[in-house]
Amino acid sequence: MANDKLQPLLTRVGIWTFGGLLGGLIGSLVAVLLTEAIKQTLAIASAQGAIWLLLLPLVGITLAVLVLFGLGKGQSVQTLAPREATSSSRWGSLMSWYSFPHDIARADLTGDVVNASGAEERFPWNLTPLRAFAILSTVGLGAPMGTESPAAHIGVATGTWLGSTNPALRQLVRPLAIGGGAASVSALMGIPLVGSFFMFELSQRRQVPPTPERVAAMLAGGLVGWGINVAFKLQLIRLVVPKVPPADLWYTVGATLFIGVIAGTITSLTGEAIYWARGLRNRPAIRLLIGGLAMLFLAIVIGQVATPAAAFGPGGAAIVWAENIETTPYHLLAVALLRAASTIAAVLAGGCGGVFVPFLAIGDLSGRVFATTFGIPGDLAGAAGAAAAIAGGYRLPLTAVAMVLGVGGPEAAQITCLATVVIAALSGLVAARAANKLSSSLRAMIR
Repeated sequence: MANDKLQPLLTRVGIWTFGGLLGGLIGSLVAVLLTEAIKQTLAIASAQGAIWLLLLPLVGITLAVLVLFGLGKGQSVQTLAPREATSSSRWGSLMSWYSFPHDIARADLTGDVVNASGAEERFPWNLTPLRAFAILSTVGLGAPMGTESPAAHIGVATGTWLGSTNPALRQLVRPLAIGGGAASVSALMGIPLVGSFFMFELSQRRQVPPTPERVAAMLAGGLVGWGINVAFKLQLIRLVVPKVPPADLWYTVGATLFIGVIAGTITSLTGEAIYWARGLRNRPAIRLLIGGLAMLFLAIVIGQVATPAAAFGPGGAAIVWAENIETTPYHLLAVALLRAASTIAAVLAGGCGGVFVPFLAIGDLSGRVFATTFGIPGDLAGAAGAAAAIAGGYRLPLTAVAMVLGVGGPEAAQITCLATVVIAALSGLVAARAANKLSSSLRAMIR
């Protein structure tokens, strides 16, 4: 009797594993092509003069807004309501390629992945060309946004398209989409389980049960994405690897506590502000004007505190500045806070990108604030802060754990980073709840 029940389960797991592998292979290749295009565009843009470093991000977000709201049709309101399935025809009507659903902010890439979790066949893959152009212009021209959410979005969209438009693969839409998303993030990061846990934790926001079939597709996709990264020797995201273990136990405990609290709190509050900014229903032109002016002002301030390059792009240049310039903890904290505000402004303006990489930079800078005080290596403080930011700000603790283990380094350094992840997750939760409670109280007073 037990064997009779086990056999169909193994068959389903095998089918979903195949779907995850196929979707992961094709989805990650598409996502890598887009990410490489972003990387090349960003490299050209970052080589320009200081004035262009200020103006190009505004140009990029303006183009994104024009594409999403000029060509795109439909009302954009951020909710978590299930959407209707897309057209059942092979390519759908021409209108469907630029008509956005009424229940999603157009630049919210993660929102689409979350909304479609458990019902991936509903993912609006037909809107991906518009979003791909908006992503390329936003991130490629230096706005303070990242590439992980675009990668997941492109991977899921490719898997859904593959299954929706090929009758032979129609029963594999869900594993194709899951594998595509997991593989794309893993290919970006170069760590197999990061993509798998990323898709798992996003699906938990919709409380989708982690069935053996879904887990198999996630793991298969993550493995394929990592394989793509290794095969093509990709270096799409620069992760700081701690090379020297901490020397003193008590100083390490203090650093872990402070880094976890500061990085988790800053990124958590930044995440709350981003969600608020993304859900505003003001006219796109007004949002672009306010957010764009805020971005310009913050970039000028960052240029004065650090360098103009530290304000440009997802955050890699800011980390390079922190690694190579001897500065004070106050300057490091100031740049971390300014970059957090800049990412919020970019979202408010209508930028189309992710916040995973900006959070890595904010967390890295926040961690380095305490390196000198507690006598720990700067790379360890940065790595711990980056992991803390993903756990506390993005609320992806398992993904942060997978990132720490995948990055490597001395065992004591890894334990330090893992402890920081736990503290940041708790600090981020407390900070988010406090912010929500304060916001509710202020709204009640205004009424």
